Amino acid sequence: MRIRTRACLRGAAAGLATVLLAGTASAAPANSSNSGAPGVGDPYYPGDGNGGYDVTHYDIRLTYEPDTDRLAGTTTLLATPTTDLTSFNLDFALDVESVRVAHRPAEVTRAEDDPTEVVVTPRRPLREGTPVPVVVRYADTPSAVEVDGRTAWKRTETGALAVDQPHIAEWWFPSNDHPTDKATFDVSVAVPDDVSALSNGVLASRTQQRAGWTRWNWRSTQPQATYLAFLAVGDYDVRHATTSSGLPMTNAYDTGLAAADRAAAEASVERTPEVVEFLEESFGPYPFEAQGGVVTNGLGFALENQTRSVYDAGFFRYGSNLSVVVHENAHQWFGDSVAVAGWDDIWLNEGFATYAEYLWSEHAGEGTAAELAQYVYDSIPADDPFWRVTPGDPGAEHQFHPAVYDRGALAAHALRTAVGDDVFFELLRTWLDERQGGHGSIEEFAALAERLSGERLDPVFDTWLFTPEKPGSGPNGAASRATAGVAEPESYPEIAFTHRQLARH
Repeated sequence: MRIRTRACLRGAAAGLATVLLAGTASAAPANSSNSGAPGVGDPYYPGDGNGGYDVTHYDIRLTYEPDTDRLAGTTTLLATPTTDLTSFNLDFALDVESVRVAHRPAEVTRAEDDPTEVVVTPRRPLREGTPVPVVVRYADTPSAVEVDGRTAWKRTETGALAVDQPHIAEWWFPSNDHPTDKATFDVSVAVPDDVSALSNGVLASRTQQRAGWTRWNWRSTQPQATYLAFLAVGDYDVRHATTSSGLPMTNAYDTGLAAADRAAAEASVERTPEVVEFLEESFGPYPFEAQGGVVTNGLGFALENQTRSVYDAGFFRYGSNLSVVVHENAHQWFGDSVAVAGWDDIWLNEGFATYAEYLWSEHAGEGTAAELAQYVYDSIPADDPFWRVTPGDPGAEHQFHPAVYDRGALAAHALRTAVGDDVFFELLRTWLDERQGGHGSIEEFAALAERLSGERLDPVFDTWLFTPEKPGSGPNGAASRATAGVAEPESYPEIAFTHRQLARH
């Protein structure tokens, strides 16, 4: 697999290892044995996350000016050291003005080999198990900041979108940027009165304390991965409602959507509570405090931001699209509630979100899961490069390859065939219940499957997730057949279109 190194390319920005703010007290050097590691060792992105501490809460308080793309403010991290620390790292690409740790100014440098690593040296060493506040003040133009030669921050005609995967946090708030360190969030963003500022969770309040500006205050009370925190600023039609289960629901539609796209989007996203109720039958209770969705121009894909998925208008170009709404809301369980332990475990996210589309198709009477799985298997020739991508470890360059979605769903159905319906759905509910708010790996999922089924399942997982060739028999256990003359499941065109759109990411 290709291991990416991450570098910040900032034009004339020189001296990235220069001290940005020096403390007056001496401290141990950043390379001492008490320094927090600059990454958690993710197989695909070794620089992601940081060692030595856990974040329990982020308080993000910003002001954003759409006309200039200027973002400024502070983020307060409530962090608990997991070992004694003389220094630690934050993942962040924007310009830092100052950092305070435990109420005192700290020294700040940029790592020479990876300037998205902000090295913080507090005046006094931090003690294991003693919570500390870390206050970072910053200001920058996010769209002008590149990491790995690109920016994940997207400007739109009326604002911006901080929406992406696997990296987006470093363009708008400093963090411990890996799914294994979840936290609760308060996001407060002041924007001009004529635009909205949307984020995760519940809208706690909306205030106007200075002329021409409105501050939107959002609260996420359940553990959330950093890449799932989002910000959408722009001219939106924002709708608030309550689901039949009593949860607040916020949907928002870019006012620049074409009329036909807007109607199709509403006909799809407004059915989110119905989709969630259906998914609860297979996955267990919905794990979060709010529901909703945002439909916008200028994104190009869809993403399962916690409590409020964001969809590009293109998904609704040909009419309503329940497939993508099911997919992204299935991620509220697979990916959001239970995150990946490492990005090589991406099948646990995409395979089951795609399989949820098959389950919905069966529910809607538009083709059973078995029919869809067999049709997809039959439709792709054995010599197609599709089969050379292994969903269980696709590599960073193929993390969102169609095989991760489609072959991933076939793997889920093959597992269902092997263990039977009762064990399969017990497995899903047990996995999601036992690991709610946490994370897990494919190896741990497979071990649970074997424990619940009482069977050795290595052949299933090896064949469908880790072998770079077309399996000799299909996910239903049947041999491949020619698709000529075989009826295409009614839902297949919509599912295939959705996956083509998702693959654009």
